[in-house]
Amino acid sequence: MASNLRLVADETPGETPAVADTLGARLVELGLVTPDQLRIALHEQRRGGHMLGLTLVELGFLGEDDLAGVLAERTGRRRIDLRKTPPDPDLMEKVPEAVARRCRAVPARLKGDTLELAMADPYDVTAIDEMRRYFPRRVEIVPLVAAAADIMALLDHADRAAASINDILKELETGESAEGEEAWQHPVVRLVNTLLADAARRGASDLHFEPENSFVRLRYRIDGVLTQVRAIHRTHWPELSHRLKIMGGLNIADQRSLQDGRFRLSINGAEIDFRIAVMPTVQGENITVRVLDHRRALVPLEQLGFGGAALKELGRMLERPEGIVLVTGPTGCGKTTTLYSMLAKISTVEVNIMTLEEPVEYQLSLIRQTAVAEAQGLTFAEGVRGILRQDPDIIFIGEVRDPDTAQMALRAAMTGHQVFSTLHCNDAAGALPRLYDLGLGPRALQGNLSGIVGQRLVRCLCPHCKRPRAANEEEQKILSTFAPNTGIETPASATHRAPGFAETQSAYLGPAPAAPVIYEAVGCAQCNGSGHKGRIAVAEVLRIAPALDELIARDAGRGEIMQAARGEGFRGMAEDGMQKVLAGTIALDSLRRAIDVTGIG
Repeated sequence: MASNLRLVADETPGETPAVADTLGARLVELGLVTPDQLRIALHEQRRGGHMLGLTLVELGFLGEDDLAGVLAERTGRRRIDLRKTPPDPDLMEKVPEAVARRCRAVPARLKGDTLELAMADPYDVTAIDEMRRYFPRRVEIVPLVAAAADIMALLDHADRAAASINDILKELETGESAEGEEAWQHPVVRLVNTLLADAARRGASDLHFEPENSFVRLRYRIDGVLTQVRAIHRTHWPELSHRLKIMGGLNIADQRSLQDGRFRLSINGAEIDFRIAVMPTVQGENITVRVLDHRRALVPLEQLGFGGAALKELGRMLERPEGIVLVTGPTGCGKTTTLYSMLAKISTVEVNIMTLEEPVEYQLSLIRQTAVAEAQGLTFAEGVRGILRQDPDIIFIGEVRDPDTAQMALRAAMTGHQVFSTLHCNDAAGALPRLYDLGLGPRALQGNLSGIVGQRLVRCLCPHCKRPRAANEEEQKILSTFAPNTGIETPASATHRAPGFAETQSAYLGPAPAAPVIYEAVGCAQCNGSGHKGRIAVAEVLRIAPALDELIARDAGRGEIMQAARGEGFRGMAEDGMQKVLAGTIALDSLRRAIDVTGIG
């Protein structure tokens, strides 16, 4: 430990030896970072000039909550959780948003002449001095420690984007110069940056710029649904489209070809990637921008929406040292996110995980990722051949889409590797005939298929405004279909508890149960009037137990396989979704739009 202390004290610029010595040594002592990670952070710090803790967070070596806890401990400052104790809005209005972002600090509350200042870095005396300018001299500033992500999230919720966009559009139309710190930038540059930042703040996955005869429609895809947010006059479109194409490294003179590009922006202290795709249409160039926010890339497996039984089955699948794990569903149903979460759960320094993707959307630590480049001959099949020569333990193939890739994936599983991939089909059971179509026979799959996950993403009801109500007759009929497998009991299902005795039900079975309570969307300020906020996975997990393996080997039919799976405790997507409906997480209408709930099996 002594050598670690000397390293921190000697090489940390901008901090006193005592501060650096204490912080770095404490982080290593607690096991939050390794000596090697600390050495790398010090090297990067020397190049960038940031504080040590911030550098460790940016490198992904340390979580912001862990850093806040250690800083609070070492400085003796009280820690504040801004998620539970939001600051005084009137105080926040006193400090310009740009200043608060730069200082990573927000005023929390004013008690007499004492101002409590929530800071990501309580050692940053420059930030304290800058914040002091906005309050009377008699006010004493007391730093509190807060997670930087919480500070940025709080500033993101300050809805100033719409006003900013209106000001920039007015500037474009009138030619009047703007005032403020970003006035030196061209208004088109500021408009594009503001739109991209607004989309990222609102959790949009895509921006659609769609030219019409006299205007350009701008829509965001939020929680899987397109929502129109702006209509911009057509005269501004040439400048906007040129700016977007320049950012993506595309040819602004070519307006008749398909073009694809990529760029990265720093928004609210986070690096966010954007993928741009240009499509020529009769109305002009249609541009779609995909938002790749790394903060949303990795979600713990337990937070994706899988129930307790499904998580247990997933855990047993991941424990197998070899075999193929498939995640199925249509485009945009979260297959890759689920697989990333699985890989993150089993990723350690003791295993070599290699991926082959098209394209690589999110870069993950400890995982070697390769992008498919068919123009250069790097197809999925060729890529898997190359990966097998890299001594992998775990292989992730972006998609099994052709017989060659399917054969290579099977070969990898047969030689003792864990293989993860996606497959386009409707549900878990539908993966088997799809694999047969790709040339993998039932006998070849025997013993080499660990499990299949089928899933959809369904919008969650806003917890602030959702409203309970009794299910109507049609909804009760749908619910009654699932009564044998979910424990739901409705007036419709109660009549079938004893066939032939429905007319004397109360005498033999007691009174019929009341109509079940379900929830519906309303709309409020928290969800921008949509009634929904976020999405959750509705999933089914089919683990290939020995009994199912035997059925697959002799090419049993779907009905026989599903009957055996239910005997092993399998529960389909419709049943999982119905449980979430009754729990008030999702609306029945949203579930019906995502999956078939007219029957089981």
